[in-house]
Amino acid sequence: MNKLCMYIAAYVIAGNVMPASADNPVVQTCYTTDPAPMVYGDRLYVYTGHDEDKADFFWMQEWRVYSTDDMVNWTDHGSPLAIEDFSWGDDRAWAPQCVERNGRFYLYVPIHSKLSGTMAIGVAVGDSPVGPFKDAIGKPLADGSWDYIDPTVFIDDDGQAYLYWGNPEIYYVKLNDDMISYSGEIMKVEQTVEGFGAPGPKLRKEGEKYKDNYTEGPWFYKRNGKYYLLYAAGGVPEHIAYSMSDSPEGPWEYMGEIMPLTDTGSFTNHCGVVDYKGKSYFFYHTGKLPGGGGFARSVAVEQFEYNPDGTFPVIMPTGKGVPAVDALNPYGRIEAETMAWSQGVSTEPNAFTGVYVSDVHDGDYIRLANVNFMSGGPKTFGASVASALRGGTIEVRIDSLDGPLVATLEVPGTGGWENWKYLETPAVAEVPGLHDVYFLFKGRKGPKLFNIDYWHFK
Repeated sequence: MNKLCMYIAAYVIAGNVMPASADNPVVQTCYTTDPAPMVYGDRLYVYTGHDEDKADFFWMQEWRVYSTDDMVNWTDHGSPLAIEDFSWGDDRAWAPQCVERNGRFYLYVPIHSKLSGTMAIGVAVGDSPVGPFKDAIGKPLADGSWDYIDPTVFIDDDGQAYLYWGNPEIYYVKLNDDMISYSGEIMKVEQTVEGFGAPGPKLRKEGEKYKDNYTEGPWFYKRNGKYYLLYAAGGVPEHIAYSMSDSPEGPWEYMGEIMPLTDTGSFTNHCGVVDYKGKSYFFYHTGKLPGGGGFARSVAVEQFEYNPDGTFPVIMPTGKGVPAVDALNPYGRIEAETMAWSQGVSTEPNAFTGVYVSDVHDGDYIRLANVNFMSGGPKTFGASVASALRGGTIEVRIDSLDGPLVATLEVPGTGGWENWKYLETPAVAEVPGLHDVYFLFKGRKGPKLFNIDYWHFK
C-alpha cells in the first residue's frame, strides 16, 4: 500500500516516564476492518477483515488476526482463514468474531454463499487463537438471506451460547454446546422505538424522523448482570449506538449514541468492546490511513470508563490511541512484525518462518513503544534478515527518528528474499530505562532492500 507520510513519536524520558501511547489506526501495513477483540490468557487478540488496496466495493478475501500484551505494540499473525477455506463460499469475507470454548476457538464469519446466492454465516474452528482455522461443518451454519451478515457470539454464565447477526433485521439463535450447531428456530428481534430508536425497517414511515435506527454490525455481551447490544446505526453514514436488556433475548431498551457521527473518513463503522488488564477498550474502524476511505478502512481503539450506572460515555475517535499497560522486554526474540507504528513496510507469510516484515525501502521505519532496557541497557543488537539484492542498513535509534543512535546493523545480500541470516552488532550507546525504539532503514533509493524475520537485544 502507499507509504505513510506521518509519524507520531511518543515522548519518554528515562527515570521520569509518562506512559507511551499507541497511534491510531493500530495497523499500518494493510487495511483492516470490523474489529472483534477477544482476551485469552494474558494477551488480547483482535480479529479483522481486510480491505484490498484500491477496492471499489467490499471485495474482501480473508480474515486477519493481531495480538498485544501491552496495548501499544501489536503482533501481526497473518491470515488464519480465507474464503477458499469454505467450499461453499465465493466472495465477501466480512465482519468476524471469535470465541473460545473448552480449549478450542470458534470463528464466526459472513460469506457470500454459492448455495443460496445470498449471504450466509459460516463457522470455522482452530486449536489456537491465531489459527489456522478450518470450516467446521462443510456448509453454512445459517444460509439463505442477504441480511445474514456480521455475526457476534457470547457465552453466558450458565453456559448457553448466543449468536446474533443481521442487516437491517436482527436475528439470533441459541448455539448448542458444540458451538457449530443450534437448537430451535432462528429468531428475529422485534425492533421498536423503545428498543432501538425506531421500528423495524418494514414498519418505518417515510418522512418520519426517529430517534435512531439499527443498521448492522451488532456486538453482544454481558456486564454486571446487564446485556449490551452495540451496533452501527443511522443508515449511511453510520454512527455507533446501543441498547440494553435484563435478558439475553430482550426486550431491549435504546440507550443512545456511543460514537456519534464524526469525521472518521469512512461511511461505515463497526465496534467491539473488551476489558483487558483492568481497563475497558472500544475498537472501531476509520478511513484514516493514506489512501483510506469507505472501502479502505483501518482498525482503531480508545480507552474508556463506564458510567457508574453501567451506561456508556460518549467516545470520540482520536489519532492518539491508548496508553501502554505494560512494557516491552527487548532481551528475547521479538518478531519483526510486532510494532506500534510503521511507515512503508508490509508483512508476508511463509510456511517456514511465519509472518515477517517485507517491502523495506530506504527511509521506511518501524517504531516500538515503551521498550524497557532496564538498568544496564543493551550490549548488542541482532536481527534475522534476508536480501536478494545488496541489502542496506538498520539504524536503531531511541525516542525519535533522529534520536540517539544505539546501533547500526549492516545487512548484506544473503542470496534470496527468504534466505535468512542472523547478524549481530555491538551497541554504541547505553540507553537504560524506558524508551521508544525506532528501526530506520537505509540503502539504495528505489529497490526493495531486505526482509526481517525477528530481532533482539542482548
